[in-house]
Amino acid sequence: MSESEYEDRYWESADGLKLHYRDYPRDAGSGHDDRPPILCLPGLTRNARDFEPVADAFAGEWRVICAEFRGRGKSDYAKDPATYLPPQYAADMLAFFEQTEIDRAVVIGTSLGGLVTMLLAMAAPEKLAGVVLNDIGPVIEAEGLERIKDYVGQGRSFPTWMHAARELQASSGDAYPDFAISDFLKLAKRSMCLCSNGRIQLDYDMKIAEPFAAADNGADGELPAFDLWPAFRALAGRPLLTLRGELSDLFSADTLAKMQAEIPDMEAVTVPRVGHVPTLEEPAARAAIARLLAKIA
Repeated sequence: MSESEYEDRYWESADGLKLHYRDYPRDAGSGHDDRPPILCLPGLTRNARDFEPVADAFAGEWRVICAEFRGRGKSDYAKDPATYLPPQYAADMLAFFEQTEIDRAVVIGTSLGGLVTMLLAMAAPEKLAGVVLNDIGPVIEAEGLERIKDYVGQGRSFPTWMHAARELQASSGDAYPDFAISDFLKLAKRSMCLCSNGRIQLDYDMKIAEPFAAADNGADGELPAFDLWPAFRALAGRPLLTLRGELSDLFSADTLAKMQAEIPDMEAVTVPRVGHVPTLEEPAARAAIARLLAKIA
């Protein structure tokens, strides 16, 4: 649990879902009332707790908002699983901006959250004061995509938090080779929840896997029906940082190099000794985010 104070708040989607976000306030009298908030968008199976490291590092000096997509955490599950797709998540976030009356934000998008951020750049670029893409780009590597398809929506549960941590150690040890069991325990508590039956399970609607599993990977790793290069190019003209886990199987060093060629002003940082995805606790990631925030007017 983050040591920072926050409030649970909600907004509503166009199809009537109650969607949740954590709101970590800016300190009163900080002198930074003109700063846009930091808006954090999580990965496919993750939730607001994933961004506790961002809140711990920057809340107070900045307002930090950690949103949960439909079907995750405290957000309502979708009535129609076919709505578990990036364009719908982007539409939900446009509703968030409208209902909260937030004019612009610094968006940190992890994995799926980064894809949604790129779609927002096409739909409403004026909302993005700056952007951090965490281990995601316009090309998804087939190896990583197949790995995710293998585990998403499996619905496993565990009798204790330590059992859950041991499972994460077995399944994610390649991505986090330097993690101790205490680190996997912390990861379990961010990604899982204690259910009413006393079991511990992943904190999302297992039906998010249905449209994901139905999608086939396109040629050269391009996402089907989404040519995201135009969406990525729409991020130009604002402070932009892309983080890549050195061991990532989803986001290649070649794609990162091509992104930097497309937008030379983008800062590209490889986070050592971590795969998909950096937790944003790593010193290299945290320092890079601080540099980007220093550029925000």
